[in-house]
Order: sequence, then structure tokens, then C-alpha cells
Amino acid sequence: MSELDQATLTAGEKSVVMPVLKPTLGNSCVDISKLTKETGLFTYDSGYTATASCKSAVTYIDGDAGVLLYRGYPIEQLAKNSSFLEVAYLLMNGELPTADEFAKFDHEVAHHTMMHEAFKNFLGGFRHDAHPMAMMVGMVGSMAAFYHNTLDLEDPEQRRLAAIRLIAKVPTIAAACYRYSIGWPVRFPRNNHAYVDRFLHMMFEVPSEPLDLNPVAAKALDLLFILHADHEQNASTSTVRMVGSTGANPYACVAAGVAALWGPAHGGANEAVLKMLAEIGKPESVSSAIDKAKDKESGFRLMGFGHRVYKNFDPRAKIIREMTHEVLAELGVNDPMLEVALRLEEAALKDDYFVQRKLYPNVDFYSGIIYKALNIPTEMFTVMFAIARTAGWVAHWLEQQVDPEAKIGRPRQIYTGYAERDYKGIDQR
Repeated sequence: MSELDQATLTAGEKSVVMPVLKPTLGNSCVDISKLTKETGLFTYDSGYTATASCKSAVTYIDGDAGVLLYRGYPIEQLAKNSSFLEVAYLLMNGELPTADEFAKFDHEVAHHTMMHEAFKNFLGGFRHDAHPMAMMVGMVGSMAAFYHNTLDLEDPEQRRLAAIRLIAKVPTIAAACYRYSIGWPVRFPRNNHAYVDRFLHMMFEVPSEPLDLNPVAAKALDLLFILHADHEQNASTSTVRMVGSTGANPYACVAAGVAALWGPAHGGANEAVLKMLAEIGKPESVSSAIDKAKDKESGFRLMGFGHRVYKNFDPRAKIIREMTHEVLAELGVNDPMLEVALRLEEAALKDDYFVQRKLYPNVDFYSGIIYKALNIPTEMFTVMFAIARTAGWVAHWLEQQVDPEAKIGRPRQIYTGYAERDYKGIDQR
């Protein structure tokens, strides 16, 4: 074993030689699995920012170069040529489908879109003003109660069917949560529509009249779903894998992913963009907002700029930026908040302060603008993210189930509490 294939850690008089694992792409990783046994030491990595938790063939990100690959395919090529449902197939199966394979997959997804009637009763248990993501966590988790008798995790076909059900039913559940929150009757899925069209009809169509849907709406939403389908070992995907490592029901695993996605530092970021735009208020206030964002003492941040992983322009943002302008032009949207967004984008891209720090608009910035242009309410933004990310979650869950090295997740800690002490009776405290 050469020096490039190993790393040596010395701790006092003890040392351990550890193998270096080489990925197809990206950083090599030091295998520290023998570290504790040979030295008695753990490692500390808050937020797991330098720790690989698994081996995965699903998605690759190079944040410095602004690269995102799904199963090896550049996101730019998929966004231009593919559809969300085809991307979902790719993530699940590892290869793009043939025409016959896709037709079968499309048919199977379409015929698993219906909700059990009992779901309506469950939905009725929520307050009318509950946040849709709160309802999503409960509704997706409840699927475990409907399909627990037909799920043998040792059976590949039953695992695959669970993944199909999730991809098919999550949009139905999402639309039902929205309609319940505004007092509309639940709209059943129309299987003669394509995946995204079907969802938009469930969201917005009313029984009294058909929905006149501009094709650019479905095109834009399909693109957003592709861009949000997976993003490697992010917080919600890692949560799905962590829960999945226990052998838990896959519907419970995805419900946990939905809960993780809800956080404002993760999937809720596009909601924060709209709140920021509302705070700025009008296009004439953009200049002062830019100045406030540069002032660290102001407490004001530009939401939707920069990214934890991408130290360059987010490749998804480059793609969605063009679609954003197409949507606004096609729909003829005249919204002061969207004018604020466009003015802010223009100002930030020209300002040396943001350019030098590579604080470019990210996918959350543009997705919020598109959702608003499509009349999707702010509280549903993260739900849109959850629909798309379900494809990635089930792909990682399926991969984990056949990983021979998979173990139950059990992080270590640095204990900072009291050392051992004796109990005292209440009269001595």
C-alpha cells in the first residue's frame, strides 16, 4: 500500500494506519473505522461537513466547480432533454429507461396516485389553518399504517412498489393538504394527465369549471422538480438514510425526510426569499437593501444568495434563471414583489461585494419567484420541494437496503456534562 493509499494518525505512543478510499469523482476519504479500536479515540465533526456517511452512486456534487450529476448525467442535459418522471426512474434504477420501460413506469405511477378514502378522515383531524408541511409529515407517515401488511423489506419487488407508491401519492397528498387548508373539496387525480399536469389540476381545478392551464406552468414546474429531485447527502436525505438504517418502514423514513426539509435552513429557504422581498417592499428600496446586506451590524441578510455546498454559481440557478424570465414574460405577470426580485438580482450580480464573495442567486431565489408567478401560495413552497425530493429520497432508501456495508446510524459525541456525582435527598439540596 503506497502513501497515497493510506493515512497514518499518531496519538501519543499509539498510531494507526488507515486506508484511503478513492471515489469515482470527488475527494478521497480516510477510512477511520479502526481508529477507536486501535487508539481509543473518536473523531469530532460538527454537522458532518468532512465526513462521508455512506457509499452512494446516486448523485455527485462538485461545489467548487458548480457541477451536479444525477447518476453521472449533468443536470444541464437532464433539464434540457428529460422530464421529472424520467429523472425519477433514473434515480431509482441507475439508468435512463427505454421507451417501453418508461411507458410501464409512467402507467404504474399513474395507477398508484389515488389515496385511500380513510385519508380524508385523517386530513379532517387537522386544524383548518395548519401549515401544509405539518399536514404532509402526518399524512406521509400515515401511509405506513395503510401498507404495513404488504411490505417485506427483504423482497426487492415490495421495496420497489413502496418507492412507486411514494412518488405517485405524495403529489396527491400535497394537493389535498392545500385544498383542505383553503376549504376546497379534495380533487382526485386524473390519470390521463402527465405527472406535473395531474398535480396542477389537483391543486387548482374546481368542480364547477375546467382548468385552463398555460403550458408554461407545467413546463416550469417540471423543470423545478428535476432540479430539486436530489442533492446528495443533504440534511433531509441523510435523515431518510438514518431512519432507514434502523429497518423502519419506508413511509416513516420519508415522513422524517419531510420533517427535516421543513426547516428554514433547508427546504424552507424559498419561503424566506418571499418574506425578504416583502420586507424590501418596492423596487426603489433595493439599493438600500443591498447596502444593509453589506453592513454586518444591520442584521439583514439577502435570502436566496450563496450556498453551503456551491462556492461557485449554483448550476441549478443558472438553468432556472432563464425559465424564470420565460415564465414572467409568458404569463404577463405584473407583481411589485417580482419587480423587487428582478431588481435585486440585477443589483447583486453587478455589485463587487457579492461577486467577490460568490454570493450569487441560488435555486431557492428563483424557485420562489416562479412559484409566486404560478399562484402557488408561500406556505406550499416547501411542499413543492418535498414532492420533487421524494424521488431522491426513495432512490437513496432503495440503495441503502442493498448496501452490504450499511449499519444502523449511531453518531458519537463529546460529552460536556457533569462528571459522576452522588444523589442527594430533596431535604439536602
